[in-house]
Amino acid sequence: MNVNLRPYYAEGSKTFGYEIAEQLGWRVPQHVVCPMAAAADRQIHKAFGELEKIGLVASGTCGCTRSGGRLQPIADMVKNNRDAHRPVRRPNTIAKSLASATRPTATSRPADPLVGRWCEDATDDEIREAMVLLAKTEGIFAETAGGVTVAVAKKLIEQGRIPRDEEIVICVTGNGLKTQDAVAGVVEEPAVIRPSLEAFSRRWPGGRAGVGLKGSSHR
Repeated sequence: MNVNLRPYYAEGSKTFGYEIAEQLGWRVPQHVVCPMAAAADRQIHKAFGELEKIGLVASGTCGCTRSGGRLQPIADMVKNNRDAHRPVRRPNTIAKSLASATRPTATSRPADPLVGRWCEDATDDEIREAMVLLAKTEGIFAETAGGVTVAVAKKLIEQGRIPRDEEIVICVTGNGLKTQDAVAGVVEEPAVIRPSLEAFSRRWPGGRAGVGLKGSSHR
């Protein structure tokens, strides 16, 4: 279960950095906010460096990337300027996919790409609010780790650590269907129908879904 001990998993995270650069036309964004449980920040930073080394992205651009969105204890380590993290033995968070951050790989500050950058964390309520915000504005239903990155990006902008007029890539790394329980009390109960076109047509005449978010006029 401990992905931090599997090098192939970490190297797999590096391909995310390749895809970001490729989809931006072989350039590096000014800021990246990613959920960091198994050192994904290191690997994305490493990917940008490798692309710079072989000349696929402009030289000197990799240093401008930022990282954030890691739950405790690494955010705690960075924010309090400590050289080592303090593991949390019994994490209590709805972001279960980031719970491995309680025993992270990044225990040494000097080699960590976060030096000169910043980390933030998010409460359960902030994660839920961010998941709903992303769904309402972009039509993307993210799992809880995606809620963390959106919530943290908001915090970093409000703190002035990321300028509002600069390019930000927010990494949303999983589908919300995996963590429906996290927003069970925030969104309306889903309609349950039989798996047939007839049942769908009876529930939504004209094919227009009628399930929306609580307190929202969106459908």
